[in-house]
Amino acid sequence: MKNIKLVPRYLWQYKFVIFAFAIFAIIFAVICYLYHLTLEAALYTTLLCAVVAFVFVAIHFCCYCKKREERLRLLEHPMTIDLPSAGNLTEAELIEVIEKLRNQYNTDFLNKQNEREEYLNYYTMWMHQIKTPISAMGLMLQNQDTKENRALAGELFRIEQYVEMALWYLRIGDMSDMVLKTYELDEIIKEAVSKYAPLFVSKKIKLNYEPVNTQVITDKKWLSFIIQQLLSNAIKYTEKGSITIKVENKVLSVIDTGIGIIKEDIPRIFEKGYTGFNGRLERKSTGIGLYLCKCAADKLSHKLSAISEAGKGSEFSIDLNTYNLQVE
Repeated sequence: MKNIKLVPRYLWQYKFVIFAFAIFAIIFAVICYLYHLTLEAALYTTLLCAVVAFVFVAIHFCCYCKKREERLRLLEHPMTIDLPSAGNLTEAELIEVIEKLRNQYNTDFLNKQNEREEYLNYYTMWMHQIKTPISAMGLMLQNQDTKENRALAGELFRIEQYVEMALWYLRIGDMSDMVLKTYELDEIIKEAVSKYAPLFVSKKIKLNYEPVNTQVITDKKWLSFIIQQLLSNAIKYTEKGSITIKVENKVLSVIDTGIGIIKEDIPRIFEKGYTGFNGRLERKSTGIGLYLCKCAADKLSHKLSAISEAGKGSEFSIDLNTYNLQVE
C-alpha cells in the first residue's frame, strides 16, 4: 500500500519515456489512418500493445520500489551496509564512486584514530611525568612554614589542579574505564574535602558538613572528580563565609556564599569554554571545569543543576538517583 504513494513520483521520473510512448502511439494511429486499416485491427493492435506496456511498467515499478528500499537502507547505514547491485551502466559508475569514497573515508578515519591515540598517549604520559616535580616542589616548600612558602604552595596546588583538569579533559571523550558500583557517599565526599582542606584553612572558609550515611550507584572516580570540581569553584569564588555540603533524597548540593552568578549566565554555565561575566571579571575561569562535570554527570546518569544569585552565592546540585544502569 505504501508503494502506491510512489506512483506519481515514478511517473514523473519517467515522464520522457511516457511522452515517447505517446508519440509512438500517435504515429501508429496516423499510419493506420493513411493506409486505411480497419478500426478493429487498429484497436486490437493498440490494446495488445497497451497490455504488454502495462505488464512491463508493473514489473519495472516493482524493481523501482525495491531499489528505493535498498537506497533508504543505505542512507541509514551509509558506511556499513552492502551496496546494492547495479541495474545499468550509470548505477554501476555511481556505485564505483561510492565505493572509492568509502575506502578513502575509512583510510582517513583510521589515520585520524591513530593520530588521536598517539596524541592522547603523549599528553597522558607528559601529565603523569609533570606531577613528579610538582610533588617534589610541594615537599620542599613544606620544610619551612613561612608566609611566602604558603603562598607558593597555594599556587603550586593550582598548577596541579590545572594539570589534573587537562588529564580529565583527555579522558572525558572515552569513559570506558567507568565501573558502576554501590559506594558509601561519605567516603567520596571526605576524600574530596581532604584534598581541599589546605585551601579552606588558608582562606579561612568554614565548611559545613555532616555525615549522610547514604549509598549511591555511581563510578567513584568520576563522581569524585565532579565533587572536587564543585568544591574547587566554591573555594575559588568565595572570599569569606562558608561552604556547605548537604545531601537530601540522594541529591548532593554544594552551597557557597561567594560572588554568585548573574541571572543571564546561568543557562550557559555548563557550555564548553563559557566563562560568564564573573569568570571574566575575576580572570579565574577557564570555562572547562563545569563542562567536564556536566559531561561526566550525563554519562553517569546523574543530573547536574545550579541556582545562584549575584553577590549572594551559588548552589550546585547533583541528583545521584540513577536509572537503567547495571551494577558491576
